[in-house]
Amino acid sequence: MRLADFHFHLPEELIAQEALADRKSSRMMLVDRAAQTFTDMNFSDITDILRAGDVLVINNTKVFPARLNGTLETGGHVEIFLVNETAPMTWEALARPAKRLKEGKVIFFGDKLRATVVGKLESGSVVVRFECNGDFDSVLEEIGRTPLPPYIKRDASSPDADRVRYQTVYAKERGAIAAPTAGLHFTPGIIETLKDKGVEVVEVTLHVGYGTFAPVRAEDLSQHSVMGERCEIPQQTADAVNRAKGEGRRVIAVGTTSTRSLESFADDMGRIVPGKRIADLTITPGYRFKVVDGILTNFHLPESSLLMLISTFGGHELIMGAYRHAVSQKYRFYSYGDCMLIV
Repeated sequence: MRLADFHFHLPEELIAQEALADRKSSRMMLVDRAAQTFTDMNFSDITDILRAGDVLVINNTKVFPARLNGTLETGGHVEIFLVNETAPMTWEALARPAKRLKEGKVIFFGDKLRATVVGKLESGSVVVRFECNGDFDSVLEEIGRTPLPPYIKRDASSPDADRVRYQTVYAKERGAIAAPTAGLHFTPGIIETLKDKGVEVVEVTLHVGYGTFAPVRAEDLSQHSVMGERCEIPQQTADAVNRAKGEGRRVIAVGTTSTRSLESFADDMGRIVPGKRIADLTITPGYRFKVVDGILTNFHLPESSLLMLISTFGGHELIMGAYRHAVSQKYRFYSYGDCMLIV
């Protein structure tokens, strides 16, 4: 298949700019692969759809404030978006405007933090080395801003009102520059209801990286690859998933990040091998899923790698039909939008 096969018309007004005040009040489309149907529901109905014995896999990564607003010695303003720590206190970062940042330039972020540009990469990103008056992570928490995706518009001078809402209620392992957004719909009450019903909830950690925003540039999808991301699957989670698969019970992944984690850590027999490493699996049409039986996911960008993953799982015709239905019914799209559950 080719990139153009994943295009659909999305009116700009359907791109959610704000999160709903009540996490569980999102709409949810139930997509049934066996029946080849999709049904309009509410996210809170998930407590009726999931059943005792299901294993629900959530990603417990925690977003850190990776956007920094700084000034140059000349007084010019620069925005830095931390992407990847390449060495202690040294980061690959996106910069705006990048043309101002020659090697040796110093950027000041208040009186506690400064960075020196030590390199520029062919991709257009820069490498900066930080000097910090205090604990670096604590200073980031104090002066950094939530790294919202580019399609959510915010005034850089306004308060960082997304700090709490752009985080799952179960986030605990710091390291992501984007939220695993399918998890944003859950509340502690929904999780407890599922557990009381007999759904087993287990955790993985995949630190969502810049690859989640990166556009697909290859028209031939066999030439496309998604950037690797740091991932860990603990023994307890591996045991729970392997036990469920052996007993014929369903494994439901919350989001494309949990999906990528499980499929990346599966051996040739479909058993999860626990550990910590880079998840670098790219899922495009033709891939055969080894572990996942269902996916809860938000609605993704046209021609994105995430839409390709979902279409590979649900079937291209069914998923693209579901997306056209979502547009016609004015579902809310992207990070703060509604969701679909594919079973």
